[in-house]
Amino acid sequence: MSDKIQRFLLEHTNVRGEVTLLEEAYAEVLDRHQYPAVINRQLGELLAAVALLTDTVKLDGTLSLEVRGNASVALMMAESNPGGELRAIARMDEDAALPADDADFRTLVGDGQIVITLDPREGRRYQGIVAIDKSSLAACLEDYFTQSEQLPTRLWLAANGMHAGGLLLQRLPDESLNQDDDAWDRATHLAATLSQEELVSLDASTLLTRLFHEEDVRVFDPKALRFGCTCSRPRISGALLSLGEEELRQIVAEQGHIETQCHFCHTRYHFSAAEVEALLDDPEGGSPTIH
Repeated sequence: MSDKIQRFLLEHTNVRGEVTLLEEAYAEVLDRHQYPAVINRQLGELLAAVALLTDTVKLDGTLSLEVRGNASVALMMAESNPGGELRAIARMDEDAALPADDADFRTLVGDGQIVITLDPREGRRYQGIVAIDKSSLAACLEDYFTQSEQLPTRLWLAANGMHAGGLLLQRLPDESLNQDDDAWDRATHLAATLSQEELVSLDASTLLTRLFHEEDVRVFDPKALRFGCTCSRPRISGALLSLGEEELRQIVAEQGHIETQCHFCHTRYHFSAAEVEALLDDPEGGSPTIH
């Protein structure tokens, strides 16, 4: 299966939507970590959500969803960009007991917040914050759209450790597009009949036919999605510099070099003592590799 996201709209209405189904990108994320099943499931939903939101806001840059909790999982994060690259990670509280495999989102992460960050290639960075006060990730993100975007938005997410899927519906503010006053209520009612199993097993065409076979649906060219990590030696160099000169010199004095790795993809980066010195001497000069 090729991971994709499919945009669509209901003709002669102001209802638009997106549907995604992930397998390979989801597997790439899980293969790099050994998370328990309950985290795998919620991380899959987060991965589907970030893909849907990136396409919805049409951002020329990076969109990230960061879940900060105070229960078994202290952090979950997923990131997407316009090129269709996805990555995700979770961080567990080692002192907290994990809930049952079928535990809901709120039980897993506890109280906290979801931070939505839009980081465009040009222009200012934007962050929105929504409280974790619902039992599902989808319901929390719906609250974000209600509060921040002020657009009626419904979201359905599911994952089972092998596939992750999601459906987003949104009512656009331009009523001049709408020739059917019941379209929004009808579309959301139909979407609510989807089962979790259907969300993670039906391809976009089959799912849209299953839901809207009596509607006039226009579909757009699907966009391919894949796992991709944005880590690089220059970015890692920048992270090292943020530690400060004193701490970097102390690490080199103790270890003779600096060894680090990307938490998302586990790529390892080695900096010799000479490379650290060169980095400190010229922070704007990139990330020297001395042979």
